[in-house]
Amino acid sequence: GAIVVKGISLSPRKGNRPPRIVETSCGLLNAIGLENVGLETFLKEKIPYLQDSGVQFVVNILAETTTGYALLAEKLGEAGIPALEVNISCPNVKEGGVAFGTDPSLTEEVSRAVKENFSGTVIVKLSPNVTDIQLMARAAEKGGADAVSLINTLLGMAIDHRQRRPVLANIVGGLSGPAIKPIALRMVWQAASVLTIPVIGIGGIRKLDDVLEFLLAGATAVQVGTANLVEPGVCAKLIQELREYCLANNIVGISELVGSLQLD
Repeated sequence: GAIVVKGISLSPRKGNRPPRIVETSCGLLNAIGLENVGLETFLKEKIPYLQDSGVQFVVNILAETTTGYALLAEKLGEAGIPALEVNISCPNVKEGGVAFGTDPSLTEEVSRAVKENFSGTVIVKLSPNVTDIQLMARAAEKGGADAVSLINTLLGMAIDHRQRRPVLANIVGGLSGPAIKPIALRMVWQAASVLTIPVIGIGGIRKLDDVLEFLLAGATAVQVGTANLVEPGVCAKLIQELREYCLANNIVGISELVGSLQLD
């Protein structure tokens, strides 16, 4: 297992004030933003602690220009980071605010820029807010990505009917948790069917059944996000349960499960 350190940008960023997380019937909406300490502080204060901990970690990066992504990749590579997850749901300021992850040419461009400036593993995190996830997945692979992860949060909103006002500080926010799992499964299956690089499944994973379903759909690995807020020890539990499942079913390796969904 590995920990994903979320959202490192070139400069410090503050989330919306006050940050908001709203529970839905089967998930969370958040308008926290991409709050982080910035690259300089991360390099000086956070990386030494993470490296001394002995834990494997992946750094999630974001920028508003291709050049920004390239610089982040270069600096983090020099610091010995083993892997990057590239958040391409961010708006490209040079393209009028178009998100990198909704334009295949921009997805390919930023994937290539990161790969050319980083010798470790490059994972491109795909946005679900597109009409053709396969097109975006192929663009990331063409740009040199070593793997893709999907999905990022879906856009949603919450309304307080008593005050007739939006609940979230940013009006709209990212929907995560069990509510998005069917969409995530579908997109993982679609992406895995056209790629030669590994797929990491994300979206509503909280129990062993969820992990197995993502593996069958074609994911080589999974990430757990929202469930950690409800049950901090969920990842360790899932790893143990998956190990026990494989032993009980004479499964020698996870590769026997990956992409083994039967369609006929």
